Amino acid sequence: MRFHDLKTVSLAVLFAFPASPALLADVGVGAKPVPNAEVILDGSREMLDAKWIYWEGPRFSSKMPIQWKIVDDPVDKGTAVMTHDPASAGGKFGAADIVTKKAYKDFRLHVEFLIVKAGGNSGVYLQNRYEIQVLDGDKTNHGMAAIINEAATDYELYNGLGKWNSYDITFRAARFQDGKLTEKPLVTLYFNGKKAHTNHSITKVWGGQFSGIDGGNDDGRGITDVPGGLKLQAEGHDVRYRNIWIKELVLDKPDTDFKE
Repeated sequence: MRFHDLKTVSLAVLFAFPASPALLADVGVGAKPVPNAEVILDGSREMLDAKWIYWEGPRFSSKMPIQWKIVDDPVDKGTAVMTHDPASAGGKFGAADIVTKKAYKDFRLHVEFLIVKAGGNSGVYLQNRYEIQVLDGDKTNHGMAAIINEAATDYELYNGLGKWNSYDITFRAARFQDGKLTEKPLVTLYFNGKKAHTNHSITKVWGGQFSGIDGGNDDGRGITDVPGGLKLQAEGHDVRYRNIWIKELVLDKPDTDFKE
């Protein structure tokens, strides 16, 4: 067979058999769960109550059942979970934050959020320790999609108010030997389908004792070898969540990089 004919046949096969689902994009708004992932928030009251609970940290002042509201999705059909909780009014993070009942070590995570009003503030906490910021209007390393106080993200990746945004994250927990920290936690993050952080190490738990596990331990540097749940922060703002799924991983090597 001549090369020209071989090339023609190859192209025909390519278009007859498209790329397998594993090679297709699975990041960005609307991304469906990857194989063996678990949906942990679908916008329904049933799933919220089944898989989540309040984090009862030192500032906790709400009460069960979870007071967050189920509201209509302002963009698409269906419902979403709204971070409204009277206990968090005035920006009292830690007063009414919710966390998964299940704890995790290494994982792949997808989260979708929508901010209704300017300045809207929340946060996604990996292992109930390390915050990926959700904050409209802030372009610094304390702002939107930042690894809080450590690494800023290109703010231009933000879809803006009243629109759904997404985080796709692979996280590797800190490693310990004989009770001592030997490897810092690592995270790779896509913001709205674009890579924003790659294998970024996290130095500490920021925000003090009200922020999550180990926040009050040696000013957040005393990280312990304890798995933690995924936490969503209430700060008295109208921020909404939907389509959150997670897949547990075992990352033996210190590498969280992945391709969409």
